Amino acid sequence: MRIHSSTFLAILLAANLAAQGAKAADPLAAYLGHGVSHPLAIWRANTLRDVRYDLSLDVMSPDSAIGHVTVRFIRSGSSDAILDWRGRRLTRIMSNGQPVPLSAGNGTHVRVPAKFLEAGENAVELWFVSDIAPSGASIIRTHDQTDGSDYLYTLLVPADADQLFPCFDQPDLKARVTFSLTAPKAWTAMANGSITRADTSADRITSHFTETRPLSTYLIAFAAGPWQRATSVVKGRSISVFIRKSRAKEADSDTLLALTHRAIGWMEQYFGRPYPFEKFDLMLAPAFPFGGMEHPGVVMFNEDRFIFRERPTLPRRLGRFSTILHEVAHQWFGDLVTMRWFDDLWLKEGFATYMAAKAMADLEPSSDAWKTFYQGNKPTAYGVDQTTGTTPLWQELANLDQAKSAYGAIVYNKAPSVLKQLNYLVGENAFQAGVHQFLGDHAYANATWQDLLGSIGKAGGKSLETFGKNFMLRPGMPEVQQRLSVRDGKIVRLQLVQKPAQALSGTGAWPMRTQLLLAYSEASGRKPETIPVELSAITTEIVAARGKPAPAFVFANYQDYGYFLTLLDSLSVQSLTGGELGRVPDGFLRTMLWGALWDQVRDAQLAPDRFAELALAEIPREKDEQIVPVLLGRLERSIRAYLAPAKAVAARVSAERMLWDGARDASKPYGIRKAFLDAFIGLAASADGVAKLESLLTADSAAGEPVRDPTRWSVVNRMILLGTTNAERSLAAQIAKDTTPDGRRRAFVAGAARKSAAVKTDYFARYFADKTLNEDWASGSLGEFNALEHEELTLPYLRPALDSLPFIQANRRIFFLGSWLGSFIGGHTSDAAMQTVKKFLADHPKLPKDLREKVLQSSDELERTVRIRKRWQ
Repeated sequence: MRIHSSTFLAILLAANLAAQGAKAADPLAAYLGHGVSHPLAIWRANTLRDVRYDLSLDVMSPDSAIGHVTVRFIRSGSSDAILDWRGRRLTRIMSNGQPVPLSAGNGTHVRVPAKFLEAGENAVELWFVSDIAPSGASIIRTHDQTDGSDYLYTLLVPADADQLFPCFDQPDLKARVTFSLTAPKAWTAMANGSITRADTSADRITSHFTETRPLSTYLIAFAAGPWQRATSVVKGRSISVFIRKSRAKEADSDTLLALTHRAIGWMEQYFGRPYPFEKFDLMLAPAFPFGGMEHPGVVMFNEDRFIFRERPTLPRRLGRFSTILHEVAHQWFGDLVTMRWFDDLWLKEGFATYMAAKAMADLEPSSDAWKTFYQGNKPTAYGVDQTTGTTPLWQELANLDQAKSAYGAIVYNKAPSVLKQLNYLVGENAFQAGVHQFLGDHAYANATWQDLLGSIGKAGGKSLETFGKNFMLRPGMPEVQQRLSVRDGKIVRLQLVQKPAQALSGTGAWPMRTQLLLAYSEASGRKPETIPVELSAITTEIVAARGKPAPAFVFANYQDYGYFLTLLDSLSVQSLTGGELGRVPDGFLRTMLWGALWDQVRDAQLAPDRFAELALAEIPREKDEQIVPVLLGRLERSIRAYLAPAKAVAARVSAERMLWDGARDASKPYGIRKAFLDAFIGLAASADGVAKLESLLTADSAAGEPVRDPTRWSVVNRMILLGTTNAERSLAAQIAKDTTPDGRRRAFVAGAARKSAAVKTDYFARYFADKTLNEDWASGSLGEFNALEHEELTLPYLRPALDSLPFIQANRRIFFLGSWLGSFIGGHTSDAAMQTVKKFLADHPKLPKDLREKVLQSSDELERTVRIRKRWQ
């Protein structure tokens, strides 16, 4: 293209002016926006080191903490320094002894001009006020109405440390922390370090804590209140558990301490290095929004999940121990070695879950830990990874504000499943040696997924580059179709054919190792055969199977080493649904086969009434305490959501009868009877079912045990949800009977179950306007608010719930967004609801990518439900 000379001169002049403007522009201005951008984090990591925080807080006021922090760091270069701060207000700033104007803070960051800084060591002091509140603050306050006490604890993950105090709030600027806390004199304080001394005055006590090892800011923590403490010393290690006074008698502290000692001992042995921090204490946090949080020195657990108010079943006991193992594993993976940026969040969460399973398998051989691992991870991971909203394990984050969206099934469930495949691929010796090398190379520092695969690949003598490209960077997952041809009682051909579950995954096979099972009926007298298989192409011919006797069924992922959804061949489906499944003796294999059939239902390939019929026949004969609750959950989903209404009525009546009889069957173990009882309470709707439901409130026992809380609450919730004649009277009686903190929370949850337009309006408004409402209470009530039985009543709230997503993301903790979407979308089965979601997405073409993905993940089940109903009317 030819350009006229005068035009060329004009362009040249404009370019010169633009260059001059760029020089005059503020090069750091782009870093001062909301959150912590990745470029800001990279720039600071390259120009700052040896960070230390000397932090003191006064929490004598019920709604605010008065604080002071001295931030020490070594600086290279000559530019300004930028700290992060989103707390209530700054009151004073000093840098190297010089006063800095308060205008240095803009509500998001504090910019200290270069003229106040030195080349090398610097000390910036800041005085500030932070919020204390029941929710939405970095310091959570819980008021216990039982004894009138207040309890405080921090929760800074993933990016809320800058609400507590001015800091460099990014994971790869680890810092040593010295902390002191002033609180009411009767309170006990705990933090990452140990108390070195306590200064008392008339009404207050100031606790001073030892300096920590290097910590990422999200791991800094303290708690304060009139806690009760129990301590155990094993082999010289002292561990304490802190529980609020009103619940201390309910907690089995000795068991919790013993399990924690076992967990630490196992991890030290496996990782080949001692526990990496000064102390390990645990705390049962009231109204805690997570299962647990791994702060070094003060690990916090959800109080309600760790205190059993009724006899616990095996899955509940194993779940509690698994949570302890998960948080203990984090002390090495997450705390000792931390991901460099939250794009590698999977690195700590996936490893903690996987190591918890390995530890459980070793420490509790009878737990059948890998069966539990499959049940707890694979269905959830597959359920998200099949959707158009799925993401890779490594999730690109432009800003730390987006880190909340990274939490979910991909990092918590897919990641450990991929690690199991990696372990199987390289072998146990290489895997463990690689982990040792990784921890040694990056102790008290940061690392990436490339560092991990590099260490394990080196130990195993093979490159894991292809593995990383497919499992760390590639979104989605493979489906593996079994193709079996049989003639004259012999296998003619057996193929495994891969295809991506979604087009966004691209083309090409995921390279994996698996074990294929040829299973034979008991009548054949043949033992099952396993064939090791390398999946490296779209189609893999199982040559070793050719000519073998025709099996009763084939299963391509025996022992669950592969990460793929198995699509059974028609002969295997016919055999399994024809009675063979109930005769499979291996519980691990049996639960995986049930999972494969359920995947057929969700893919609209197997009729839900056929699945329900099979489940109703087989569940009464099932003797595995871990399998029964899973099958009952799928039976309930089939009846309440998948079956056409006319078919659902008959299936529900049969299910009610089976469940009631099973709960009363004294020949069954307690755990199975309790699973039957819980499922009956959740499903009962017929006149006979409601009558039996209400009888539980006056019964001496159920499932062989006295009827206690929270089972009584479950009964009342169901009555309120159904609007039975005695519902409100029963709720009032239950509220008067259970005045515990857990009882008050459950009363709030039960209120959301009322089939009332006024109640729904009130609760929906409170989710946004009530600043006293703890997030744990709010999230706990979302399921009752969105009960499937109320979907016509709640449909008008679906669009407002979707419109509120930016607010939810900005103002609520991790996991809340997923619970919000899962409840509001999951509470529907209609095409009208599906169209509401689609219209919302169409109306918001510029919706942030992470929010769009979350909506697509949650709406996939609704879309499947609509498709299943249309397919099997």
